[in-house]
Amino acid sequence: MDLEGKNRFSLLLLEPGEIYFEDFAVIYHVPEELSKKEEGWVRWVENTVRGRLKVCSKSLVFDPRDIHVPIIKFPLKSIEVVQEHVTTITKEILNSVEEATLLEVKCNMTVEMLEGGILQPYKFCREEYCHRFELVFLETSQVIPQICQLQRASTLPPNDQNTMIQAIVRSRQRRKRFDRALLENLSETEVLETQANKVTPLVTNPGTILLTNAKLYFQPHNNAEKHPVIKIGITEISQVIRRRYLLRQVGLELYCRDSCMVKHLLLTFKETDERDKLYDALVGLKGLKLDDSLQDNISYQWQAGAISNYDYLCYLNRQADRSVNDLTQYPVFPWVLADYVSETLDLTDPGIYRDLSKPVGALNEERLKRLKDRCKDMPEPRFLYGSHYSTPGFVLYYLVREYPQYMLCLQNGRFDHPDRMFNSLADTWDNVTTNPSDFKELIPEFYNDEGTGDFLCNFQGINFGMRQNGKAVGDVELPPWADGPRGVLKKMREALESDYVSNHLHLWIDLIFGCKQNGKAAENADNLFYYLCYEGAVDLAAITDLNERLAHEVQITEFGQVPKQLFKHTHPKRSRSYGLYDSAHLTSRTDSCESSEGKEEIESDKEGNFEVLAPIAESRNFWQRLAELKQLRSCRVHREGINAVAFSADSGNILTAGQDALLKIFTLPEFNQIRSLRIGSLAAASCLHIPGTDTVLVGSWDNVVYRYSLQYSHVDPFVEAHNDAVSCMEWHDNVLVTGSWDCTVKVWELEGGQDGMLRRKEKESVSKYGKAGHLNPLCIGNSIVCEMDHDSMVTCVALHPAGSYLAVGTHDGVLVIWVLPRGTVLHQVNCHTRSINAVAWNVDEEHRILTAGDDGLLIIVDALLGTKICVHDLKETARSVVWDGRLVFAGGVSGDLILFDMGTGSVVQRFTAHRGPVTCVTISQNYEYLATGGEDRQLIVWGFSA
Repeated sequence: MDLEGKNRFSLLLLEPGEIYFEDFAVIYHVPEELSKKEEGWVRWVENTVRGRLKVCSKSLVFDPRDIHVPIIKFPLKSIEVVQEHVTTITKEILNSVEEATLLEVKCNMTVEMLEGGILQPYKFCREEYCHRFELVFLETSQVIPQICQLQRASTLPPNDQNTMIQAIVRSRQRRKRFDRALLENLSETEVLETQANKVTPLVTNPGTILLTNAKLYFQPHNNAEKHPVIKIGITEISQVIRRRYLLRQVGLELYCRDSCMVKHLLLTFKETDERDKLYDALVGLKGLKLDDSLQDNISYQWQAGAISNYDYLCYLNRQADRSVNDLTQYPVFPWVLADYVSETLDLTDPGIYRDLSKPVGALNEERLKRLKDRCKDMPEPRFLYGSHYSTPGFVLYYLVREYPQYMLCLQNGRFDHPDRMFNSLADTWDNVTTNPSDFKELIPEFYNDEGTGDFLCNFQGINFGMRQNGKAVGDVELPPWADGPRGVLKKMREALESDYVSNHLHLWIDLIFGCKQNGKAAENADNLFYYLCYEGAVDLAAITDLNERLAHEVQITEFGQVPKQLFKHTHPKRSRSYGLYDSAHLTSRTDSCESSEGKEEIESDKEGNFEVLAPIAESRNFWQRLAELKQLRSCRVHREGINAVAFSADSGNILTAGQDALLKIFTLPEFNQIRSLRIGSLAAASCLHIPGTDTVLVGSWDNVVYRYSLQYSHVDPFVEAHNDAVSCMEWHDNVLVTGSWDCTVKVWELEGGQDGMLRRKEKESVSKYGKAGHLNPLCIGNSIVCEMDHDSMVTCVALHPAGSYLAVGTHDGVLVIWVLPRGTVLHQVNCHTRSINAVAWNVDEEHRILTAGDDGLLIIVDALLGTKICVHDLKETARSVVWDGRLVFAGGVSGDLILFDMGTGSVVQRFTAHRGPVTCVTISQNYEYLATGGEDRQLIVWGFSA
């Protein structure tokens, strides 16, 4: 009686790249000579075995029902004759004898696989037999021509063989159409139908893709897949990424949400245009809602501490065309620990970690010297390392226990020599740091602390052979500090997330994904590999000789591939000033960002580079106490809306400027009004107190900057600054910046008098912008560089904390970054589709600027590069912001004070504040108070309970 087990056939039983076309129900007549041996599997059968005969591009495969009988592969190149054989057979049901025509295959070698359902090395039988198959539902004449055509191809020289097989494949695929009966809903609108290959480790399986307005379907051209058709709802797709495959841009990978029948699907196409047509059609569908996966956003989130090192490395691998579906481009992770022999590990000890600034091949200076000496004697193109840090063989070296079928496929039915297998973590580390040809990195499985660690255990009990020391290859020998396989994963994950690795991981990212991965920078960093490892080294599409092209593909696969370069500049370091914020308690999980050194000192060298010496302790304390923040005072202080709120330099007073042209001053914490006076004839737009003086400056819509003396209670027009309303002002170190609706920004140099009154600084040179009796703009020698023109109204300005740069937001949504005091444009960035309402520098990472616009977006810009590094949608317009480098207080048009986390891209908390838009938000210099003003004429002071 046949034992019908699970379907054992898999495309992994074929040669890599081999195509499975179709199969037929057959009865296998066991050769009489084989039956007489009565050994092995033949003792379980009589004379015939039922099963299916599969026709493939390089072999015939018999897949029996009986689990005791092995799957038998007949390589086409070993087949001598394919013909009809007429014989008489006995029908079991009617017990009658009939004449039948069988398919006869004369073969001098067969490969037996999975005998008894046991995964083990394949058995190669090099004896000549005539194997006969009785087709159950078809005539033999219908099958023989197809098999003979493929068998003839196998007798040709390799180049001609490959050409003929590809022609057969194309001819068969042209006849394939998607079966419309498989549609989920017949009312779906068809968008695109095309051909593609579904890629899984070591397997490419052709099929037909149909894209409708509701789903994407993949129907394989054979029955080897788990699903006869893969159905992916458009709403189930979370990411669509164009991929590189064999150094060609012909791949497309879909990541799906949990409700989908597959987690991800990697497809490859014949040409880039075919891939791009499907990509464009897919992303153009209305129902598609992709996750926010902008590279800049994710990089910022990692730098801000919002995502873990593990998650960031997984993301970088995905963006760099690394996929678990493609062993030639499997995700690569670094060796982090360098100690695999100690009983315990102290993760705070830098001595236990690998140097992440160097590639694996450069960790051993003596070995590196020998490699460099060899490299000098090479002809061009030279390379340091003959083997890569990630190849299919290296990946399976680690995963052979969990996926032994991959290794059998890759190595033609054999496992590696027992002594060369992954037997010990300590020995492997020793080998990659001493062996002259072993430079492999790790894979993500070593750091997935939610995994089972099965790849470290021979849980299937497979016979991998005996080592020279007499031990069978079993479980991987673990370090003494590990408590079992899961303990290894847990400890290595803790090491990956440690402070040491967090502070140095960007150096390894530069080597693998960044500016030191290729070219002269790679050579200088001792990170140079064989030229075929790099994208662009060879244009496979331009190679017309199919045999040469396939040879290059094999070389590319064996040598490994450098990931797609993601970063052209040095990758920023994970910021020490950010922690993993707990949104529930609004506190930091790390104390490393705190300092007792007092205020931060910021310096700018002559090249414009920044040096951050210490974080601001007061700032950190404020942002960590946000759970205690509440309204301390609230009062309607103006007859019309409030345009500006500012604290005095000593945080003892609070100033407000309103549309009613009034300036008002209140004491803190008593909140007593001590001044109320009219400033000019039109609305007061901005106000600020000059440190070290008794002077308050107020910008007005009547084009004038007014000066008010707190000591003498006197107000006078200080300077007629612009030809239109003064919309904003900033002050730093005796430098005043004013912005206006006349599209200009002016920089003024001021000085204080002995009586504390702010005075105009007299200049020998005459400013072409100054007027008699007015403050002269800032002059450098005899060259005046004080006025900066823009294409639209200036809405907001922000001075760099060191006074070196000026950020200007305009009505047309453009951010302009100026270099001071030269007054030259550093960058002009199109940030928003509408007006920029607020700009702010980060005092900890001072080359970053936050902008808030009428379009509801919050955007972080790298001032030195002029690029957006983070974009989030607040879902409402913010008129003003306060920013600590990660958390943002935004005044929204809803009237709420919104605490937004730029790291996670989410609203942490909403504080009910005003009845109508919040127009201004500011924080006191001592980080004790926060103040908001609104169109409802209310001033609210926020702080902490005593």
